[in-house]
Order: sequence, then structure tokens, then C-alpha cells
Amino acid sequence: MRGLVIRPFEPRDAEDVRWVLEEAFGNPGEAKLVEAIRAAGDDVLELVATHEQQIYGHILFSRLVVESKNRSADAVALAPLAVRPDKQRTGVGKALIENAHHLLKNAGEELSVVLGDPAYYGKFGYTRQRAEKFESDYQGEYLQALAFSTEAPTMGRLVYAAAFSEM
Repeated sequence: MRGLVIRPFEPRDAEDVRWVLEEAFGNPGEAKLVEAIRAAGDDVLELVATHEQQIYGHILFSRLVVESKNRSADAVALAPLAVRPDKQRTGVGKALIENAHHLLKNAGEELSVVLGDPAYYGKFGYTRQRAEKFESDYQGEYLQALAFSTEAPTMGRLVYAAAFSEM
């Protein structure tokens, strides 16, 4: 989409982001999740997509820990990604994900996990195969992972931010 700006979330965006989340998901659940993640300080990266100063989309990555017998490793969970219904299928979600991945990789993150449509997230490198050896309350066909580094964990228990268990 021409003229789209991807930038970090700012506190003044909160009301508009809440509206986008509620419109995109049809209920307040994801908005409450985002607010709880922020309040707990578990947000790692939060971006908005704007056009002419209107928020068209939002993405949040929260801290995720991969625990195994030998070590504990930090990772991120992509949840949620939302685009205003009237702007879906225009490249807003793609722009948010690609920008976020670039920033996360440059920040030294090694692994991202998402629970979502394999056909959509597969376009960005997420795979079911990369996630199948992890233990998770969300294990199944929609759990996918993307390694930003060859050092990324390949197995262990995925421990999400506390806000996820409160949903």
C-alpha cells in the first residue's frame, strides 16, 4: 500500500489500536490480551501501520521462554496481528510482519512462534515442522515457528507471557 508508515506503538495510539483489534477480531479479547501484556511489561516489539495518521494495523510480539532440561532461552510470540477490516488484503499485515522480523533479527532475537493460519504465516517463513518438537498448551497444526538464527532452540517447553493463560 502506497504511503503506509510502519512505526513503533506510542501510548497515544492505545485507543485506536484497541478499536482496530476489536474490529479485526469481532470481540474485545485480543485488545484485553495486548493491554495485559503491556501492563506486565512482557511486550518485546509493538508496531502500528499508519496511513495519513490513521492506524490501519497493529502487531505485537511478547516475550516467550523456551525451557528445556539444560537451558532456558528467550524467544518471541507473535500475537496478535490485526488489520482494519476495510484495509485487509492490501499488504498492511505483510508490511507489519516484514518490518517486525527485520527489527527482531537485528535485535538478536533467535526464534518467533505464532499460532495462526499456516497458509498465511507460511508466506513469512513460519512452519509447522519447526514447531512440532516444542511442548505447548497450543500444540497442533496452527502452532508454527520461525528461526532467525541457527542458534535458535529446536525443542523445549514454550512458556508464554502470563496474559495468555488469563484469556
